[in-house]
Amino acid sequence: MGGYQVNRKDKERVQVEVVQRVLDEVGTDAQRVEQAVFDTLYEERKRLETEPDGPSKSEQLAFYERMHTRSLRMDVQSQRKALKQITHRFVQEVTGHFDPRVYALSTRLVPVGLNLLLNALSPIKLVQSIPLGMSDLEEQFEVSGHVQRVKSLAQKATLVMVPTHSSNLDSILMGYAIWRMGLPPHLYGAGLNLFSNKLIGFFMHNLGAYRVDRRKKAKIYKDVLKAYAGCSMELGYHNLFFPGGTRSRSGRVEQGLKLGLLGMGLDAYVRNLIEKKVRPDIFVVPCTINYELVLEAETLIADYLKEAGKARYIIEDDEFSKPKVILDFTKKLFSLQSKIHVVLGEPLDVFGNRVDDDGVSRDFRDRPIDRTRYVIKNGIVQLDAQRDGEYTRELAHAIVQSYRKHTMLKTTNVLCHVVFRWLQEKSQGMDLYRLLRTGGAEESIPIPEAYGRIDKVREALRRLADRERVRLDLPLREFETPTLVHYALAHLSSYHRRAAIERRGDRLFHEDRNLIYFYQNRLDGHVAELQAELS
Repeated sequence: MGGYQVNRKDKERVQVEVVQRVLDEVGTDAQRVEQAVFDTLYEERKRLETEPDGPSKSEQLAFYERMHTRSLRMDVQSQRKALKQITHRFVQEVTGHFDPRVYALSTRLVPVGLNLLLNALSPIKLVQSIPLGMSDLEEQFEVSGHVQRVKSLAQKATLVMVPTHSSNLDSILMGYAIWRMGLPPHLYGAGLNLFSNKLIGFFMHNLGAYRVDRRKKAKIYKDVLKAYAGCSMELGYHNLFFPGGTRSRSGRVEQGLKLGLLGMGLDAYVRNLIEKKVRPDIFVVPCTINYELVLEAETLIADYLKEAGKARYIIEDDEFSKPKVILDFTKKLFSLQSKIHVVLGEPLDVFGNRVDDDGVSRDFRDRPIDRTRYVIKNGIVQLDAQRDGEYTRELAHAIVQSYRKHTMLKTTNVLCHVVFRWLQEKSQGMDLYRLLRTGGAEESIPIPEAYGRIDKVREALRRLADRERVRLDLPLREFETPTLVHYALAHLSSYHRRAAIERRGDRLFHEDRNLIYFYQNRLDGHVAELQAELS
């Protein structure tokens, strides 16, 4: 099937299949079934201890108490029945729903709404656009990279979009980018916090988002998420998920990926081959989302810098939870003529090989590859957990390499990098936390010195960009250095509660070193190459 509209029949089919696969994974061994049930009950009760009192909590506690009572009977049939009910409950919680009418409505409203916002916040453009009075959304939001290849492959295979993740805005922007490229809707897992806003939650639920409760730690729940993604891919539904697992707290581009969900593409491919489907292929599309400013930067970096083990995996009270803050952020970003870039990397097969326009996998010497030979064992196509785990690690490595290559560096990244490196040089012997807390040995860098350092770094980055090792935003490539610094400072002082860097006279003062560290970390994957160029 085409996979372009999630219908009720497929939804029911997926739900039944997910429950069965999770149960099959546990098996019928009495000890394994008992452990799966009681581990899940323990994790769920532990989670509910932190939940506020209310009807929902009471209902959940009552359900798990019933399952506990049933499981105490000690016979494997009763425990397996309890496990099936728990699994089915998880599936019901997760399952998304796509409504074509809501999708059509939302995709019409997004560009119109953003265009109106741009006009209201950018008087210069408004005057320039008279008599039309409508700013072109293309000027603020750009999708680039291997767009045509991705569009072509969407007609031949099932796509899995795997973006970088730095903000809760990413889900909304990726949904819009997919629509603007003319691609079919993608299913994607979204944290429960994105559903807490009734309006946003309504649209996300009907745009194919399925709910992911990251507070649930039970293995059975995680198995449900993986099986749901895999089953939907087998039915031909394009998927999107963030393989980093959560937003980057440090500001760095992801270097370590979650392999569980990522491996479901290979799982679906093998099952498709076994079932001899006409379109068995699953292709993975790495992409980067690049901002001059990050909405939740202050909260994310503060969380990252907490003592090891105390950082929150789930942040529910950040800037994204406050609609007024989102509006203020959007206003500031667009009023500065700032672009948001989504860059698509080369599509990959589920083994990490690049895929050409015709859907043919190519090795590093550009030779065609027969993908099926990777999954043949004893003469037949079959799943193999150990083998497939290694293939998924190779895919993860290829995705990370693509992220690095297609990261679009911004002026804020480079200015913060230069100031932070200068501060480290002036404060040798200080560890990171002391440096961030005290400000080091010098409180400001002279403008001429900053300009000189920026010139050297930018020239080195240009050489890397020429070799397609990284991408540079237009202001970073083309602005004169004083204009570049002014542009970056305007962003760094526009939205955050405290300016990260402030110019006073002919000096730049480091005011919020946590933010400076956050934005400069975007270059982290390029430091070795950058230092080699500089030396």
